Amino acid sequence: MIPYIFKPICVERPWGGRRLAELFHRELPADKPIGESWELVDRAEACNDILSGPGIGPGTRQTLHTLWMEKRLEVFGTRAPDLARFPILIKLLDAAKNLSVQLHPKAGPGLEPKTEMWYFLEAEKEAKIFAGFKKGVKRADYDAAAGTEKMEPLLHTLKPQPSDAMFLPSGRIHALGAGLVMLEIQQNSDTTYRIYDWGLVDAQGRPRALHLEDSAKHLTFPDVEPQFVQPHGERVLTCPYFSVMRSFIYPGEYRVWTNDQTSFQWHFLAQGELRVEKLTFKRGESWLVPATAESYHLEPIGDGAELVTVQWGG
Repeated sequence: MIPYIFKPICVERPWGGRRLAELFHRELPADKPIGESWELVDRAEACNDILSGPGIGPGTRQTLHTLWMEKRLEVFGTRAPDLARFPILIKLLDAAKNLSVQLHPKAGPGLEPKTEMWYFLEAEKEAKIFAGFKKGVKRADYDAAAGTEKMEPLLHTLKPQPSDAMFLPSGRIHALGAGLVMLEIQQNSDTTYRIYDWGLVDAQGRPRALHLEDSAKHLTFPDVEPQFVQPHGERVLTCPYFSVMRSFIYPGEYRVWTNDQTSFQWHFLAQGELRVEKLTFKRGESWLVPATAESYHLEPIGDGAELVTVQWGG
């Protein structure tokens, strides 16, 4: 089994930091706040190059998009939808400051809806997230507070720990607090409606635009005190757009994974070190196993490993 390995794309954000270099030994652009690393993306403005994989030799340049267009059944499986681009986007996020209070659009003409899930990798002691509203909040309360610092008291807060997960369907109000590093699995959309931005400014010192009218149209209300995802065995979440599993592999274990040709398997190593056939992966590295791959072996190195796996949902 030979996996595909992709080149991540660093994205500067005013709330970003440098922890992706500290935790995962990533090479980041110097002196820039890097908030996101796009691990798996197929968009017109951003698409991962393939670093290695079946048929990728010296001087050969292929991308996730060419793979999607030319080898869809072989690599992505029989359940791959008939769409122009690979429909899942996966990111690493480093929140050195609070992200905006925001939501993502629901489906509609000309819109890119976004349902997403957060999988937490690191959390400082006082770090928190905001998701949904507190009990008793009325729509009139939201309308009066939108765009101002009065938003925060209306929002439900949770304190995540590593390996926690939060589901954020389109329309759910949310914000990621400072001091968190996480994996984000989402529909292939880059549309965000900002409701409140904590006074943040961009690289030119300008406040970012708010989208109060669009937010009001797409807000899910009431949406009271949502909780972290409760995994069932190794399955963390299944929704129509993706499925996420979590595996804790302990010393002495030797697993055999088999695809059934219906879906690819994208793996991210959240903790530890792992040997996959003849390759060794370290924390923060990822790889994609084609749907038609034969069985393959996973063996932890050292104290064990925590593996997050994404495939088709439904």
